[in-house]
Amino acid sequence: MVKYDIEWLSNSEVGVKILRIIEMNLKKGFVKVIPGALDDLWHLYNMIYKDDEVYARTKREIKPDGKYARPRRGQRIPVFVGVKVEKIVWDRLLGRLRVHGTICEAPETVPIGAHHTLNIALNKPLTIVKRKKWAQHHIERLKRASKTSEKPITIIAIDDEGYAIATTTQYGVEVKLEERAKLPGKLEAEKRSAAKKDFFRKALSSIRQVWTATRSPIAIIGVGFVKNDFAKFLNDEAMDIAKSVVDVKGVNNYGVAGIYEALRSGVLLKTMKHTRIVEEVKVIEEILKRLGKNESNVAYGFDDVEKVAELGAVETIVLADTMLRKASDEKRLILEELMKTVEQKGGKIMIVSTEHEAGVKLVALGGIAALLRFSIRQ
Repeated sequence: MVKYDIEWLSNSEVGVKILRIIEMNLKKGFVKVIPGALDDLWHLYNMIYKDDEVYARTKREIKPDGKYARPRRGQRIPVFVGVKVEKIVWDRLLGRLRVHGTICEAPETVPIGAHHTLNIALNKPLTIVKRKKWAQHHIERLKRASKTSEKPITIIAIDDEGYAIATTTQYGVEVKLEERAKLPGKLEAEKRSAAKKDFFRKALSSIRQVWTATRSPIAIIGVGFVKNDFAKFLNDEAMDIAKSVVDVKGVNNYGVAGIYEALRSGVLLKTMKHTRIVEEVKVIEEILKRLGKNESNVAYGFDDVEKVAELGAVETIVLADTMLRKASDEKRLILEELMKTVEQKGGKIMIVSTEHEAGVKLVALGGIAALLRFSIRQ
């Protein structure tokens, strides 16, 4: 039996907030990694499947042995265990990844076959073992995550009726808060001026709480001129935050809807050009645009995409992450074979997160679509 124990690393070694690949041995079917950011937990969530094995240090209650031992709660001690995966749960709000399953390897004091839950933590090593071959898209995902140190963007949508604050992640947009308000009209200039200052102070307090954790670039968007007034207010009242403002843009929608509009319309393209979510939104919007014009250089749905893939027509195949994560083993193998065909014929593969609007739109198309190199009448 192969041992998958992993040595602990010092804090200085794990300070970099990217996924670290410690060892990759595809012949033996295992990869050792250290997740460095919440985005990494999302990547792991999308590549750990039922019946995989995950090895990590954890705490387990060890009950006293002996026939005459008095019944009492056992002591929780740190142990290194392997768990055969039955279920994996991603809690986006808490930023927590939990792997449920049965213990397949452990010290003698821990019963094999007992149920256990591993809490996958940041900056702590784990090993993933796949008894079947690792899919190429998983390997590419790991390598991409190990090279990407994508800094989040903080977006505030602000207008007469309130504000919303969100941060970008590799898997979507995380809305931090939404606050409703109603400023007096322009005819009540004195009241409006006083109310606006109070409103801006509250918005400043909110954005400071979000910004302090990451010191990330800030984009201010909104309907009308309130966004510009808020940018000026930051220059006057909070120069440290004002220095992080990289863009001020207009949108047509209020609040969270305005944030999604900004991503969809491309008004923040310059600010976010290197972020994963913008790439995903751009591809989905292109698919929808071609479908809306009834063009023949686009396909959607498994059957149609499979046909054009066999013809070597696929430039980019796009799959919703849930297509792979929730598929049966048989269906997943079929999807991975399709992806392999596309790659062999020079096409690109994009797995789109369903945690944001573009991914939801892809699910509505059947979870799979393709941009084609040339037109094909189906």
